[in-house]
Amino acid sequence: SAVFQMPWSLSPASLLYGAGFGVLKIAWIVVAAVFLYDISVHTGQFEIMKQSVAAITPDRRLQALLVAFCFGAVIEGAAGFGAPVAIAGAFMIGLGFKPFHAAALNLIANTAPVAWGAIGTPVHTLAAVSGLPEADLNSMIGRILPITAIIVPFWLVRAMASWRETFEVLPAILVVGVSFGVTQFVWSNFIDSNLVDIAGGLVSLVSTVVFLRFWQPRNVWRFKDDPALETDEIGSDAAVASSETETGRSSGPKKPAQIARAWMPFVMLAGLVLLWGLPSIKTALNRMTTPAFERGGWDVPVLHLAVTRSAPVVSKPEPEKAKFDFNWLSATGTACFIAAIFAGIFQLAKIFWRTLVRMRFAVLAISFMLGLGFVTRYSGMDAVLGLAFTRTGWLFPFFGTFLGWLGVALTGSDTSSNALFGSLQRITAEQLYLSPVLMCAANSAGGVMGKMVDAQSIVVATAATNQVGNEGMIFRFVLWHSIALASIVGLIVMAYAYLFPSLVPH
Repeated sequence: SAVFQMPWSLSPASLLYGAGFGVLKIAWIVVAAVFLYDISVHTGQFEIMKQSVAAITPDRRLQALLVAFCFGAVIEGAAGFGAPVAIAGAFMIGLGFKPFHAAALNLIANTAPVAWGAIGTPVHTLAAVSGLPEADLNSMIGRILPITAIIVPFWLVRAMASWRETFEVLPAILVVGVSFGVTQFVWSNFIDSNLVDIAGGLVSLVSTVVFLRFWQPRNVWRFKDDPALETDEIGSDAAVASSETETGRSSGPKKPAQIARAWMPFVMLAGLVLLWGLPSIKTALNRMTTPAFERGGWDVPVLHLAVTRSAPVVSKPEPEKAKFDFNWLSATGTACFIAAIFAGIFQLAKIFWRTLVRMRFAVLAISFMLGLGFVTRYSGMDAVLGLAFTRTGWLFPFFGTFLGWLGVALTGSDTSSNALFGSLQRITAEQLYLSPVLMCAANSAGGVMGKMVDAQSIVVATAATNQVGNEGMIFRFVLWHSIALASIVGLIVMAYAYLFPSLVPH
């Protein structure tokens, strides 16, 4: 902060502000999600859930597509902010995935849906800070990301298997990607920005489950140290045998009512998270429980309005607000916690204490990483890095995409990246005679690929998969995936800018 001439008093204020944000907005989600998972394991319901997924397919490649990509997209659309990585990561560990694979694969999968996470919050924010029509921005993002939505499932499987083994499940990959991408395009261009991910995830999940009833890969792919299947056939018998071998139980196939009861806590979780994300519900809860809600939260002492952003980062000088809202009841983590309460009403205290003890270091890590991110923001380091990308001339459509990537990598949120660089993208695009709608959309679309390398997501992934301390290893694994996928988005934006400008909304 000394290099950026940040007053010494603002550094600890930024750190504490970020830590408080991390505890309420991020750590609370992770703790509640893991608590729900622990209850499901303790009550034996998770074994039934595992059998139901294994009954669809015992193939690890297809399980990753169903859980990390499809189910994760639904959770991202409802909650965002790390929830899908935490919930799907814990689920995959229960299925028998190694913690490292569960964390890394969920980070890669949680990219395509990020632009519409938390009921479309990133798009709403981008429209607000850029002054451009939300419908145009939503449509443009919906013309960029569906292309990557077809690529990411293939990329996800290739990250865990060889080329030959990836092409063995190409039909399923295409069903997952095309159904999700087409739904993304249709919903974003013709309906609204709120339910793009939830609709896409559900359509993709249902389409894939139906498809797998009629098609299975010739070879079942498992990790080398997985228990062997007890039959060479691929089907429900093999799936149940596999699940029983892994769990040590042999209670036979479960009845539909048992399966429905086992899944009910997670169905309730998705429903409550969706309900909590609706603006009308969130506003009502905040009005009831947050005294400072009407004025936007409490002013953070020392930090509020102490930092001013000026041109060219923003069109006119504007003091940076720092308001903390203790909206505990409307927090997504509270919805997760309520679902957990219903899942294990009689055994809560003991299980919750064990969860807190197991997550104590993860909560500290989340708090300090978010604190560091807020110091970066309020010192102006993010803006300086962003301005460097604006000096790239005709290549700005490509590097402007990486500006969004950088924003998410630094802040941990596509919403924050859009708030940070949305105005800068519009100003620079107009100076270079490019479409402001395209470049603002590129900021959000490029940002989604930075989600897998931001500190917040990695800390959430390691916390949910009980790998605190392995953040560096996971970061190194996903970094090149993130850069490569962001480059693909950049090339798509370049094509829209110079080859197909008529396809950009005006």
